[in-house]
Amino acid sequence: MKVELFDFHLPEELIAQVPLKERDASRLMVLHKDTGEIQHESFKSVIDFFQQGDCLVLNNTRVMPARLFGVKEGTGASIEILLLKQQEADIWETLVKPAKRIKEGSVITFGSGVLKATCVGTSDHGGRLMKFDYDGIFYEVLDALGEMPLPPYIKEQLDDRERYQTVFSREIGSAAAPTAGLHFTEEILEHLKEKGVHLAFITLHVGLGTFRPVSAETIEEHEMHAEFYQVTEETATLLNDVRSKGGRIISVGTTSTRTLETIATKYDGKFAAESGWTDIFIYPGYEFKGIDGMITNFHLPKSSLIMLVSALASREYVMGAYETAVKENYRFFSFGDAMLII
Repeated sequence: MKVELFDFHLPEELIAQVPLKERDASRLMVLHKDTGEIQHESFKSVIDFFQQGDCLVLNNTRVMPARLFGVKEGTGASIEILLLKQQEADIWETLVKPAKRIKEGSVITFGSGVLKATCVGTSDHGGRLMKFDYDGIFYEVLDALGEMPLPPYIKEQLDDRERYQTVFSREIGSAAAPTAGLHFTEEILEHLKEKGVHLAFITLHVGLGTFRPVSAETIEEHEMHAEFYQVTEETATLLNDVRSKGGRIISVGTTSTRTLETIATKYDGKFAAESGWTDIFIYPGYEFKGIDGMITNFHLPKSSLIMLVSALASREYVMGAYETAVKENYRFFSFGDAMLII
């Protein structure tokens, strides 16, 4: 299948640069996957589309302030490092700018020497493996020195970095936010519980590969990035119980979806507690085994994310919905509006 089939024209002014003042003030497009019918709602009305016994699955990962600015010892050159993936102990796979300045043995200091990083090798994808030295707890040091790694299409500075975290974020480890969850408030979650909707939490640490467009000519040639996930016994038991009683499982975001589908594929439509790495690539033709619907944002052209969404509601319906979203001036990408596919 040609990647070009998932391209669309997006005016630059529709790319949301800052979050709305209120998380739940965004718009909600409801796409009925069996008919292609579209409804235009506010996100607060999402509660109306759930029934007692349904289960909403949320990714509780927390974004690291993973962008660091330091200087190279010996030359004083300014260096930017972006943490991608922890390899072992204090060794991380990173992206470095400018990469050509950093070779094995190079040392970078941050915050007047509070944190140091030594290059100990290169990764399979051309990044640098950096070993960090510090006193105390690494994430506390990172919290003091690091900045939020906002996607490249966001040019504005973020005044409150908690707005790039969901209200239910708990497990630190992501290089990017699971942005479909940014619309939820504590009040909406409470109202859903009052309605008899179950809340289940999984963890998938989002990598920057999420934002990369598919560069191959055909979908089948694309190599999917791997991301770490974890599902607890409590969550697996709840999901199996909901499924056995006929309730719907609605995932929040492509990250929750990839996690649930990875496990449901292994266990013939059932769920189990486990952790690991998933590189599942979902595109049209895929038969869903774990979810019945999903809440998601509006994604980049030719990205693996729009392909996943198109697998759930058909390419024709999704691309038609995106055309409507552009005409109706929906806000796109991380800080944009939401879509519910049921």
